[in-house]
Amino acid sequence: MKAIVLKAFGDTENFALEEIPNPDLSVNDILVRVKATAFNPIDYQMRRGANESKLLRSPILGRELAGDVIAVGALVTKFKTGDRVAAYVGSLASNGTYAEQISIPQQLVAILPDTLSYAEAAALPLVGLTALQCFQRLNIPNDEAVFIAGGAGGVGTILIKLLLADGHREIITTAGNTESRQHLVNIGIDSSKIVDYLQPAFINHLQAVTITGNYKYCIDLVGGRMAEICAHLLAIHGVYADITNLSTEKSRELLFNKAATIVNIANYAHALTGDVKDAAIYGKNLTELFNKITNRIISPAPVSIIGGLSVQTVVQAHALLEENNTKGKKLVMVVDEERC
Repeated sequence: MKAIVLKAFGDTENFALEEIPNPDLSVNDILVRVKATAFNPIDYQMRRGANESKLLRSPILGRELAGDVIAVGALVTKFKTGDRVAAYVGSLASNGTYAEQISIPQQLVAILPDTLSYAEAAALPLVGLTALQCFQRLNIPNDEAVFIAGGAGGVGTILIKLLLADGHREIITTAGNTESRQHLVNIGIDSSKIVDYLQPAFINHLQAVTITGNYKYCIDLVGGRMAEICAHLLAIHGVYADITNLSTEKSRELLFNKAATIVNIANYAHALTGDVKDAAIYGKNLTELFNKITNRIISPAPVSIIGGLSVQTVVQAHALLEENNTKGKKLVMVVDEERC
């Protein structure tokens, strides 16, 4: 099969399109022909050799996919050849998803609803599972204001949809361009609660949106300087959700001084043991997300198909992610030549 292989940590020039052996199929696995895969910030963080790169078991990046089952192991009971499926594979599959085929433990996999395209389905697993974990673990009261840093991104989009569907209305977030602002309005955020983080003294605007001038809940989807802003805005004994692991020394000091509760959201946590029994939650929660889409509780994230299986597509996607220039859309690579 063909795959985009990372030859060494560093720049995107280290990617190469190669012909490699097809994956082996164990008794508990399903073999999937990848139709589409989506890109995420964790991809370029792994490429650079950041902390997440320790999770790699294959030089092929990519954490989520949609495709067709082309073979099943002897102990597989839930899937059959021809099924349309999607999965967040983490580091438990034969390889990453920048490839034509992948062998996946059946516990990670969910059946696609007929209403979803492969591209839409491929864009959901990582951001959807991360957003769902955040929604479930924080359990924010409906009457509490919540600040979401970077709400126009993939995780933010799904999280906001989950909160709105649950009755939350005091959701404040940021946008840095017209497209991101319009995207947030389109999914249901009041324009008065979208703050341009590029304007001078935008922290003052974030404070002015709430009666108290601070927030009991801050969800950080950006990290770096935004982690410091979240810590500054957070109320004493507030809750700070860290999705990026990119907090700074200053933000950690502020959070400690405020006796904040820090909730670390790491989608790959259940995969760390390497035991597929622990990872069964991925297939279960992905099925729940698909059910929410089918029942119109949430809608799929908007996608931007940027190319086929090529180094050029991967390089372009990584550049857009690193520049924070996705404009509220999940970037998708079509692996199979047929339309998604």
